[in-house]
Amino acid sequence: MLLLDDILMSPAKGLFALFREIHDRAREEIEGEAERITQALTSLYEQLEAGEISEEAFEAHEAELLDRLDEIWAETQSPVEDERDEEDETEYEEADEGESTAKDDFTQASN
Repeated sequence: MLLLDDILMSPAKGLFALFREIHDRAREEIEGEAERITQALTSLYEQLEAGEISEEAFEAHEAELLDRLDEIWAETQSPVEDERDEEDETEYEEADEGESTAKDDFTQASN
């Protein structure tokens, strides 16, 4: 029975392993790009300090590199973390509503 299960599940396991490998390679590529951008920024700062480029050229290149880093960070941000932030905000809003209701109840009880 277990042998039959293994035989039937092997295509799905292989496909899952393939998808995992693609995901790992994509993540490595994104992390590598972020590292290359960081190195380019370091080089850009060194060129500015050495007087090899003008202030205007430095600012233009720096803005491009920082924008790309922001894009990479936004792409790698986990949707689960975003959902948690939304849930926390909802809990705080509900707590605030509960406090005002408790105040109203106290006011009505004292009248």
